[in-house]
Amino acid sequence: MDIGRGGFVSRFTMRFTARAEHIDIMGHVNNAVWLQWVQDIAGAHWHEIATAEENAAAIWLVTRHEIDYRGNIAQGESVIAETWVPDRPAGARFDRMVAFRREADDDGAPGLARPIVSARSTWAMLDRETRRPMRVPATLADRVLTAD
Repeated sequence: MDIGRGGFVSRFTMRFTARAEHIDIMGHVNNAVWLQWVQDIAGAHWHEIATAEENAAAIWLVTRHEIDYRGNIAQGESVIAETWVPDRPAGARFDRMVAFRREADDDGAPGLARPIVSARSTWAMLDRETRRPMRVPATLADRVLTAD
């Protein structure tokens, strides 16, 4: 676990594998697919930590994505994606980080390599019925930031 400004940071991981439909004219995963994977892992993390009541009461909206591309993968290759929330929410908003890493360095060394794609996204919590921003409850913020 890493320590963020708000306390211990809860991390969530998923594996993504590049399929034929993910590959662009350059022969690697299209940038739009990386963005979809950023959203996919965020949604999976939400479903992992949210109670049924929280899920029924809220929806999420992205207000900003910032993505750095430092490498890529080809069809059939996989990456491990890791997401975390580095800081306490500010009202209805918080930032979420995502890092995609190969499972081994290019030289075949075991262990996770440096990120080939990383993203910082700002998310806003909305009331599901009114579609208006709602403050992230402290109990939810504590669960996202605190390791089990």
